Formats: sequence, structure tokens, C-alpha cells
Amino acid sequence: MKPTLLYDADCGFCTKAAGFAPRLHLKVEVASLQSVDLDALGVSPERAVVEMPFVHADGSVVYGPEAIAAALQTGPAPLRVVGRIITLPGIDRIAKPTYAWVAKHRHQLPGGTPACALPPSAPS
Repeated sequence: MKPTLLYDADCGFCTKAAGFAPRLHLKVEVASLQSVDLDALGVSPERAVVEMPFVHADGSVVYGPEAIAAALQTGPAPLRVVGRIITLPGIDRIAKPTYAWVAKHRHQLPGGTPACALPPSAPS
């Protein structure tokens, strides 16, 4: 199985962000949450609408900043380094709240629409 980066197709910001994967030459499949069988991939549907999931070739799943780091690590050397940096102790303490802030405000970011807003019950 090829690594897969999933995004929320109902969110313009998420769709726009996922569109960078091919341009960055990441070696991943890019698919919307709505176009795949999340259960078969082992992806939590509740978590997937709040945090971008990444399904590794071995079937393991990571979310949020770890998903972005994993996707970057499939790309050219400079991006692989950035992906590793994101997961370093100390940096991860910055990456997690930064990712949470972006997710919470994705409807206000470029490409975002009111449909991008997280569900009211989503953790912030």
C-alpha cells in the first residue's frame, strides 16, 4: 500500500493544502476523507475531521502535525529534513498547538469558507 494523505473535501482550505502534495513531489496518494473507506484504513472518522490523517504504507495512522511530518518525509531531501524537525522533542510542543490553531481557524484562512469551520464539539 502506498502512503496516503487524507483531507476533508468539504473544507476549501484543506483541499487547497492537500493540493500542495503533488507540487512538493511527495510520494503519497492524496485522497479525500469522503472518497475512501475510513474504517478499512483504520482511520477514526471523528478525529479525521479535526486532524488530517496520514496512513503509512504499513497501515499505521498518524494525525495532525505528525501526519504533515510523515507526508513531508516522503518528499525530496529538504522536505524530509523539515518533516523530521517537526517531530523533534521541543519542536513538537510548538507544532501541536500551531496545528490546533490552524485547524480551529481554517475557515478564516486562504481558501477557507464557513463550511470549513470545525464542528462545535471538536476539541480546541
